[in-house]
Amino acid sequence: MHKAFCLLILMLFLAVYATAADNPIIASPSIVPKPAQLKLKPGKFTIDKQTRLFISSGDTNLVRVAHFFADQLHLAGGPDFKVEEVTKGDKTSNAILLTLTNDKSKISPEGYELLISQKKIDIRASTGAGLFYGIQSLLQLMPPEVCQPHNVVSDRSWDVPCVDIRDHPRYSYRGMHLDVSRHFFPKEFIKRYIDLISMYKINTFHWHLTDDNGWRVEIKKYPKLMEISAWRVDHEDMPWDGRPEQKPGEKATYGGYYTQDEIREIVRYASDRYVTIIPEIEMPGHNKEVLAAYPQFSCTGGPFTVPAGGYWPNIDILCAGNDSVFTFLEDVLEEVVALFPSKYIHVGGDEADKTNWKTCPKCLNRIKTKGLKDEKELQSYFIKRMEKFIISKNRKLIGWDEILEGGLAPEATVMSWRGVEGGIAAAKQGHDAIMTPGSHCYFDYYQADPASEPKAIGGFTSLKKVYSYEPTPKELTPEQARHILGAQGNVWTEFIPTTSHVEYMAVSRMIALSEVVWSPKNTRNWRDFQRRMANQFKRLDYMKVNYSKGSFKVGVTTRHDKKSGAMKVILESEQFDVPIQYTINGDDVKPSSLVYSGPFEVKANGVIKAGMFVDGNLKEKAVEMPLIFHHAIGKPVRYLKDYSYRYPAAGKHALTDGLRGSINHRDGLWQGFYGNDLDLIIDLGKEVPVNSVQMNFLQNQRSWIFLPVVVEFSLSSDGKKYHSFNEVANNIPTNEAQAIMQPFNFQFMENSKARYIRVKAKNLGKCPGWHEGAGQDSWMFTDEVVVF
Repeated sequence: MHKAFCLLILMLFLAVYATAADNPIIASPSIVPKPAQLKLKPGKFTIDKQTRLFISSGDTNLVRVAHFFADQLHLAGGPDFKVEEVTKGDKTSNAILLTLTNDKSKISPEGYELLISQKKIDIRASTGAGLFYGIQSLLQLMPPEVCQPHNVVSDRSWDVPCVDIRDHPRYSYRGMHLDVSRHFFPKEFIKRYIDLISMYKINTFHWHLTDDNGWRVEIKKYPKLMEISAWRVDHEDMPWDGRPEQKPGEKATYGGYYTQDEIREIVRYASDRYVTIIPEIEMPGHNKEVLAAYPQFSCTGGPFTVPAGGYWPNIDILCAGNDSVFTFLEDVLEEVVALFPSKYIHVGGDEADKTNWKTCPKCLNRIKTKGLKDEKELQSYFIKRMEKFIISKNRKLIGWDEILEGGLAPEATVMSWRGVEGGIAAAKQGHDAIMTPGSHCYFDYYQADPASEPKAIGGFTSLKKVYSYEPTPKELTPEQARHILGAQGNVWTEFIPTTSHVEYMAVSRMIALSEVVWSPKNTRNWRDFQRRMANQFKRLDYMKVNYSKGSFKVGVTTRHDKKSGAMKVILESEQFDVPIQYTINGDDVKPSSLVYSGPFEVKANGVIKAGMFVDGNLKEKAVEMPLIFHHAIGKPVRYLKDYSYRYPAAGKHALTDGLRGSINHRDGLWQGFYGNDLDLIIDLGKEVPVNSVQMNFLQNQRSWIFLPVVVEFSLSSDGKKYHSFNEVANNIPTNEAQAIMQPFNFQFMENSKARYIRVKAKNLGKCPGWHEGAGQDSWMFTDEVVVF
């Protein structure tokens, strides 16, 4: 009996193993973004030419989604489905049935149910969007060949695993942005971009149509916008920030614009994929291209040309004291509103240098007659006036977080890009906000070692960092948090001149963000996401998308083993299937070096070098990480004042993990204190000799990071009474242009002993008066408390 039972179990195991080996996608569904609930069941359903495609009624949404699915399969060589409305006599075995239900209490507006048995596929939703997302999940359950762009095999069949999926998004706003002013991209690519974002259930395309470097939307009432503002001198062979202004007689040949017919076509295309397009018409700044055509809308009268490249500071902005400016903008928006059915109209509002407003007689008169305090309140007046017009068109105004300056327009939504503070401020005032901070959501930043990457604007936002993002700030109450609508990835194109480059910068990180804004927070798992991305890469290959696989840089973290006293080193990367080679003695890493298989112990100072090789070639510069052993290594830290959740490094163990940060404050090793002092106590476990305490702090005033005013070190044997108080003052100017890594060290008297070490560092508090963030909270960064 026992022997027979064991034989049965073995046979079942072999059967399951064989099935998984033949069709690994059945063994482990790889849907991105991860569904809220997914239950894998035994068996599979086969879609073939005998399968029928039914819809529950002739509803427009059902017809649209059914034909989208049928066209996708036929394009990839599958059956040529006829979409049929189901009747009572129809047999629904070997069928796909799409159903719309009116009961939104069971299925949320963008949610869906995807139920696959061995007999049929049921997709149910309360809206067309939900049905469309159900279809996207079904397509991801099919083999990657379903993404082939053209018919290569006629009437092939497709196997899908049996599953029960009940899914819905976490956030209502899931966005991707594209700047077409800095570089212009053709209509067909805009459609491809919409295809890519809709595959991953992103529902909003923020189309940045106007900026200093080019106007991209046809406005019939103002033909010079197309004749002059849409074109610039072609200096594409020169660095973006080193391009000269247009010379007299020099012809502007680079650029273009979308006709109103083309825009209507793109809007329809997006609507068929349940993507809403939000147009952005910049005001009151980033308008030099407008002033090149209509200089009378400026404070100075010009003349102006369309910048061929970088333009900063952005001082040539629309005159807020000139009523004809508002007439122009209202005329423009009248035509824009007719083209875009989105409830939102984006007005920009960012980076408007108000230098000319301070001396312009018309602007000064406006400030006086309206009883405004200053030019910041003048910008608020400007935005509020435009909001009244937009509301009159039954739309809502949205703008970058600078629209908070001088007072927020009554019904405005804030898009928070300069960190999360703008979103927090808006939510606390009862306004909706969309989170798109540069730290996690700017996809024009580098995503891997700059030495091996195409030119980017700077920064560093890796795939893993995007995936780690949490859109809802902890500072908000549950009621305030409801105003956080979601998040958006931004693709600014100063350094992105081609469509393939856009794909490289956007696609993989966009997929990571899609899971951040769709999937339940507690189900997200980086390693599981990596596994599922391997399948997505295959699909993107069939679509010939020029995606990035992410960084090949090795990350080094540590974990203290209390029993052995050793430090365990953990190596990881963004690559799911590429081995990591490493050395621990400072030798250069080679293809023949040790292969990482799991955490390993080191018990003394050393230098870890690690890299990843493909075909014998090092993919990125090997990481070189010194490990510093000292009395406080691995010891517990009690924070008397909190660090910012935005820059936690390794959390409560970050300052005793043996690792030092680089000059890049975004390297994951720096812990940040926002407007807050540092005050902490380290428990060494027992009283030991203490000779010195050493700490590095960072200054990068361009990122609002300043060195502490003073650092204080003190010792205690019992954790109650402290002695040996010593201060180390800062003597580096706050306006130092370059980033600085500055040590703050103190040497204690000989024979000093302590169990507890207290460190206090006084934050500068507010950015200095000369700084662009004058009066705003400043950052303070540190990386390790080294005790000898």
